Amino acid sequence: MRFYVLTLFPDMVLDGLHTSIIGRALQAGHLSIEAVNIRDYSANKHQKVDDYPYGGGAGMLMQAQPVYDAFRSVTERIGRKPRCIYLTPQGKTFHQGMAKELALEEELIFLCGHYEGIDERVLEEIVTDYVSIGDYVLTGGELPAMVMIDAISRMVPGVLSNEASGSSESFEDCLLEYPQYSRPEEWMGKKVPEILLSGHHKNIEAWRREQSKLRTKERRPDLWEQYLREHPEL
Repeated sequence: MRFYVLTLFPDMVLDGLHTSIIGRALQAGHLSIEAVNIRDYSANKHQKVDDYPYGGGAGMLMQAQPVYDAFRSVTERIGRKPRCIYLTPQGKTFHQGMAKELALEEELIFLCGHYEGIDERVLEEIVTDYVSIGDYVLTGGELPAMVMIDAISRMVPGVLSNEASGSSESFEDCLLEYPQYSRPEEWMGKKVPEILLSGHHKNIEAWRREQSKLRTKERRPDLWEQYLREHPEL
């Protein structure tokens, strides 16, 4: 899978994603990530890409032409226009189901805004998806893009060494992940639940399922209500 990030800060994106699981997946060829510097497409000799907004207001606005030319530099090379995701608090909230859906794409373009945003005209021209990672405001779209790329990449075959990991984590079937334990069997007076030491895999799975339900009900009642709606037989 190939990711293209249109950004004013390419080093921030690449430095953050070339480590750990994603870094190993890049080295193995399961993924590729290219950060396209929007400033490289500025007609201004100082690589200026922002200007004052019409109608007044605080701050500056990213101009349409450099953004469009950066986008076109990608689409002309790959020969088509893939989905282009604009990271914005005004978008749909990102979730695990969206990560699974986007992981089916061959390429994705992420557009990272800065300042007071981006000229609306270029958004209308190139953006297919408006996505938010939460109801708060960040200084730019790079961190949200990195969050999404990390979550999406985990759904791409070959990225996780244990292929079952991606299908047994939090938010699967609207439930949070069950509690987990490692050695030693006792730590600071707290013991590992006996069921996990039994070797009885069917009982362990049943225990884990029940723990997922209890944890979801306690910590995320919104998800628990969604789980009950999707399982009316319970």
